[in-house]
Amino acid sequence: MADIDPRFEAELKRGVVQMVALCLLATPRYGYDLVRLLAQAGLSVEEGTLYPILRRFEEQGLLRARWDTAGSRPRKYYELSARGRAARDAMREAWDRTRRATEAAIAAAAPPAPDEESP
Repeated sequence: MADIDPRFEAELKRGVVQMVALCLLATPRYGYDLVRLLAQAGLSVEEGTLYPILRRFEEQGLLRARWDTAGSRPRKYYELSARGRAARDAMREAWDRTRRATEAAIAAAAPPAPDEESP
């Protein structure tokens, strides 16, 4: 693979992780569970990156949080609020528009297949 600026992938992933986290929070989950699920999907993220996102979403009213102290370790569970569901849906629509536009631009830049070239 060619060398790329390491910031490229980090910047690309930043918005995607936010959207995917909101999608995963349709079911109540705690932070480490989100880190694990994101990693399984190929979107490895550090807890130190995810928790500020979750706090910001909570401050914005996109998430509800509750502590569960019944287990051996207290866990803070997050789940989408109605406002969070609307934000998730808007992010998914923005993702779909951006993905389609990106794919169209890349396809337009691709050289024609050998059988499509003019003689």
